[in-house]
Amino acid sequence: MRLSIPRKRPSKPTFGLNAPLRHPDHRRPVTRREFIAQGFATGSATIAGLSVLSLFANPRQGYAALSSDLETLKTSCGIATQGAGKIPFICFDLAGGANIAGSNVLVGGQGGQLDFLSTAGYNKLGLPGDMVPPIVNAQSSTRDFINQDMGLAFHSDSAFLRGIVERTAAGTRASTNGVVIPARSENDTGNNPHNPMYGIHTAGADGSLLTLIGSRNSDSGGNSMAPMSMMDSRYRPTKVDRPSDVTGLVDVGDLVGLLDQSDAVAVMESIQRISDAKLGQVDTQVSRDAVIKELVRCGYVKSADLADRFGNPATLNPELDTDIVGPAGIFSSAEFASDEEFRKTASVMKLVVNGFAGAGTVTMGGFDYHTGDRATGEVRDLRAGRCIGACLEYAARVGVPIMIYIFSDGSLASNGRIDDSAEGRGKCEWTGDNQSTAASFYLVYNPSGRPVAVRNQVGYMRSDASVETASTPAANNVNLLVQTVLLNYMALHGEAGQFSTLFPDHGLGNSTLQDSLIGLTPIVSGTI
Repeated sequence: MRLSIPRKRPSKPTFGLNAPLRHPDHRRPVTRREFIAQGFATGSATIAGLSVLSLFANPRQGYAALSSDLETLKTSCGIATQGAGKIPFICFDLAGGANIAGSNVLVGGQGGQLDFLSTAGYNKLGLPGDMVPPIVNAQSSTRDFINQDMGLAFHSDSAFLRGIVERTAAGTRASTNGVVIPARSENDTGNNPHNPMYGIHTAGADGSLLTLIGSRNSDSGGNSMAPMSMMDSRYRPTKVDRPSDVTGLVDVGDLVGLLDQSDAVAVMESIQRISDAKLGQVDTQVSRDAVIKELVRCGYVKSADLADRFGNPATLNPELDTDIVGPAGIFSSAEFASDEEFRKTASVMKLVVNGFAGAGTVTMGGFDYHTGDRATGEVRDLRAGRCIGACLEYAARVGVPIMIYIFSDGSLASNGRIDDSAEGRGKCEWTGDNQSTAASFYLVYNPSGRPVAVRNQVGYMRSDASVETASTPAANNVNLLVQTVLLNYMALHGEAGQFSTLFPDHGLGNSTLQDSLIGLTPIVSGTI
């Protein structure tokens, strides 16, 4: 194979990790989405212990322990304690049009990831001729630029991959697999309906405290929109982007503070018993007497349950979780204190992985990095990889599976110039937006072992690194891309056959076509 080695040119100043990106071919940012995409800005609800009606005074009835009945009472009152039993789901919304295909996750032709593109195609995806995947090292007889440690093939010098490896144990990566989906989307706009969160809830995901969360105060919880047909205002994501948002979700009142946690729970349980006994002797004179009494009874049960589960501040606070922060944590104390993206990621993953929320979105800004250099994009991709890796590793430490979906609004391309700076790593500079090179991907960790791949790539690119728009329904329609992700989420539960029932207006064709869009085989049966 003839290699095309672009000429090198002197390196130019690059942008800092948190520096805003100013592009002469873009208007000045005026909308919130534009501020986030170019890095000028970074990308709550409260649940309180209830006090319904006045307390009833009959202390002797309060002495009986209620703990043995608490689980039964919680069930009858519809109180979830461990989410809905579905696989935790987190998506990363990389605002601005990040590179995903080629320089990060390998994308190939009809034969899959390793059905290699042309050298010119890889050049457009930011890889010079001496770093393209087909190159064989003469000494080792191996293709040194392909890494399949997580099943899904990455470029071995992918910044995403380097960040993931930095935050995960080898065993975590060995139990992970993934799928890449080449699919076009518009550049630099939040109007792409990329976000699948509402659909994930429709597929069954829920939390014991919240249904959906997101790091932005938007209808989707992220930068990109959610498909209009899936939105349901009852489940609008609660904004969570820092530890104080997490700890502020629950207020167990002053009793947990005056007493230790176990004593406070015992008092609340006793109050419930007294109240229940008293209500049994009272006629409220309301036509729906039984409903009123049930609301009162469950109000006290919920208060006792909140004190029982969340009276200890460490239960919710990611900063106090030694698996997340500290000497043995995923983040060091210094990192956690200095980087708000780490705090944001930790806050979302704490709630989702533990079942307190069904699904969450982490928006990261500044990915419109076609700044005429390569270094700016590399350092931002590296940090995104660290955050993705943190979610995988935290799920491994908690011992639950997780699906992580990564997408961006549009993409970008290179004209082949080389950035030889330390952070540029001898790769091609990013020089302009290009939606034809876009792709999304997801990773799945399974504590029982690596998920089995039917295929690691759904759809394909032409040899020139342009998405083949006829390859899948998702390839040229972001709404159908979301549906494809939802189908794959349901398939992990063995529920792909129910997709058409839950989403009757879908555009993914018959069951045969749907089967061709599924990447991984089931890892759980229905619920976990």
